[in-house]
Amino acid sequence: MTDISHIQAFLLCETPDAWVQAALKDMRTVLIDHATNEMKAAQSAMTLISKNPHKLDILNKMSRLAREELLHFEQVLKILKKRGISYQSIKASSYAAKMAKHTRKGQQDNLTDTLIIGAIIEARSCERFHRLAPFLDAELQKFYLSLLKSEARHYQDYLDLAQQYSAEPIAARVDYFLALEREAILGPDPLFRFHSGVPV
Repeated sequence: MTDISHIQAFLLCETPDAWVQAALKDMRTVLIDHATNEMKAAQSAMTLISKNPHKLDILNKMSRLAREELLHFEQVLKILKKRGISYQSIKASSYAAKMAKHTRKGQQDNLTDTLIIGAIIEARSCERFHRLAPFLDAELQKFYLSLLKSEARHYQDYLDLAQQYSAEPIAARVDYFLALEREAILGPDPLFRFHSGVPV
């Protein structure tokens, strides 16, 4: 199994057991939302490419990331089809929005914050795949464990780019958004999704 201890050390909390138990009772929602998140991740990467045409490292890393996320999207769709689950649009979790509303307005600052949030989302996805995997059937367990390496790399790519294109050290902003993320993960959440908080 891929070692994600650096991801676990980065995040300020682990996924609560209450979320894991809710997920195991509703893997249909987990899989549908997982597919949607992979598609959104690809879209976010493409948006970063279109907004930063002169930043070569963003172009290269986000292009690769977008392709990988779309591949994961297709893989989840295949699993949904095999299990007789129809892919559909469902209401999004407020998880990412709770962080995104705190991004700064200036172009460079906004880019830094957006990349940091991207890193945190990828880190949490990796941690949740790792938390769920031991309890899943063989097919899903193998699939989720196969995602750990790429999710961990995506987290690192986002974090590296955030520092590279920031005019100052990013540690304080990382800590700021990690604190917001912890609130979202540990707080009560009436809407169960892949990145939601504690089910109520």
